[in-house]
Amino acid sequence: MTAIQRVAILFAGGPAPAANSVISSAAFTLLNAGVEVFGIKHGYSNLIDFESTKPLIEGQQYLNLTLNRLEFARTEPGIMIGTARSNPGKGVSSPEHLFDAEKSAPLHRVYLALRSLDVDALISIGGDDTLKTANKMKLYQDTLPADHVRMPVIHLPKTIDNDYEGIDFTFGYFSAAETLANEIRNLNRDAAAAQAYFVCEAMGRSAGWLAYGASIAGDASMVLSVEDIVGPLQNTESSTQADGTTKIRKVMNLKAVVDKMVATMVARERVGRNYGVIVIAEGLAEYLPNSYLDGITRDDHGHIAIANIAIGKALATMLSEAYKTKTGKSRKINGVQLGYESRCCVPTAFDVMLGSQIGVGAFRALIEEKLNGVMVSVGGQFNISFVPFEKLVNPETLVTKVRFIETGSDFHRMAKLLELPT
Repeated sequence: MTAIQRVAILFAGGPAPAANSVISSAAFTLLNAGVEVFGIKHGYSNLIDFESTKPLIEGQQYLNLTLNRLEFARTEPGIMIGTARSNPGKGVSSPEHLFDAEKSAPLHRVYLALRSLDVDALISIGGDDTLKTANKMKLYQDTLPADHVRMPVIHLPKTIDNDYEGIDFTFGYFSAAETLANEIRNLNRDAAAAQAYFVCEAMGRSAGWLAYGASIAGDASMVLSVEDIVGPLQNTESSTQADGTTKIRKVMNLKAVVDKMVATMVARERVGRNYGVIVIAEGLAEYLPNSYLDGITRDDHGHIAIANIAIGKALATMLSEAYKTKTGKSRKINGVQLGYESRCCVPTAFDVMLGSQIGVGAFRALIEEKLNGVMVSVGGQFNISFVPFEKLVNPETLVTKVRFIETGSDFHRMAKLLELPT
């Protein structure tokens, strides 16, 4: 028997292939140790507005993850407990806010909801925003009176974007990259048949890992992400904030970006390739000039609704006009959004193994190592390690650090060397 008798697992943020590998592996190993496991449905959405007079209902707000329920689950696509983007830490942007009853109230309600189920520990699965929330849940409990139960918090890193500090690769990345690569291969054949171009907008809000991986595996003609917005491709713009201060923001030099794409098209024509697929990371939308972002809504984490901007289609229109101006010729150029279809695809063997080891890591962190406030990491030959939250989250701002592709790194150079020189 272990001091921890009941563990809650929740999944938050965007879906990722192998999610069930993680959930079921964590649950299976805990069940084998005599620990009861509850799967909280749809992230924090059923916890954030908890009222003690309205108890959580099994089957509606949470699931009892028994061995029977886990049968065949580890290799299944989808997310058995669902997900959501509700953010109980939204009002907490500094450690002082944890002592503010109003700002920390959603965290308090989540705590009460979990304790209403007699939960002894929390395993959160999600991206960097969910890591921030996990850290805040741990820090909030540190502020509670000594007689309050403190639930250890273990975080498992998830994102198809692969932009996570503290781990080599995140589960789902390779499955998503393969799905998008297959679509790029199909579009390449379509483009070749019609002597046309596609501008494909791939998921990847903060960094270009998915766009780059899919482009390399799918044999795209060119890939461009936020890491490439440097030098002549970069501009700055200023805007006046509500408090009267001026904010300087890095933006794309749209003309230079489009001209670079035109140069790629012309270079391909010189070797008889009058077609191609240009891949851009959706995160480039954050680098559009201010005029393009006016009125765009933002979510609980402050992110713009990228899907509403359709930057791929916008750049396809600009590219068509710039190409005609440069060459005097017309060529069909279509903008396509890629990404959603990759998030719940059947996971690859690698991602099933990686996700399973991450799930096992949650068991080892809680039961074997008796840890609190750590993220499970897997590297090398699937070796498990544990990274303290304080190494991943800025202790003053409570913000995580994004892992970008390093310009000039071997991975970055590989993608560029597989393009025709302009």
